Amino acid sequence: MAKLECPSSDSKINTSRRALLRGLTVAPVAVSLVAPPWGGALASLHRRYDDEPAMLARTKDGRAISRFRYHNAERSGELMEMGFFSEPRHAPQVLHQAGFVCQQALCAYLLDMGFADEWNARHIRQDIAKALAYAKACGLAHDCPDMARLAVVLSPYWKWGYHYDDWEEDRPHTGGFIPATIVPLVRALLERVHDVTGHPRPRGWRRERRS
Repeated sequence: MAKLECPSSDSKINTSRRALLRGLTVAPVAVSLVAPPWGGALASLHRRYDDEPAMLARTKDGRAISRFRYHNAERSGELMEMGFFSEPRHAPQVLHQAGFVCQQALCAYLLDMGFADEWNARHIRQDIAKALAYAKACGLAHDCPDMARLAVVLSPYWKWGYHYDDWEEDRPHTGGFIPATIVPLVRALLERVHDVTGHPRPRGWRRERRS
């Protein structure tokens, strides 16, 4: 696979995100009323997926659940990074792990933006590509083409938890991803969610373990 390229975020995007979050803390608003640049993008996604409109409202409970989801993602990501399944033949196992990590991380971001946990459970489920689309639409600013392609391969991630030994023709395609290319993409997403949410690392987390 070609060298992974995930551009850093623009400071203007972060500034816009902070301004929006201040407004969402004051009162719930329908996404159709959210100020540009995110309102139109979110409304478009609602139409594309035939989802009921979300009501964005940041709360202390939502922030706490967001941190819990992020910590789930980091702890599961750490297990994935230990390399127990590091051979190319282990791609299905790592894809299943990666799907859970990405789902938890992206939902942590959406919760921090004011999406309700119930809305995520009903509409996002295990669709990583959809979760990424919503997160990017409301300011995640993680424009990594390889991560976008991985998200499509992962979705829905439950499919990677099945054994297909007797039905080779039904086995989902890995898209050419192997553990060595999956892990750094997931780590980059975790770092982005950590940066933009400001959630602390889970207890016992040590960056040097990953060097």
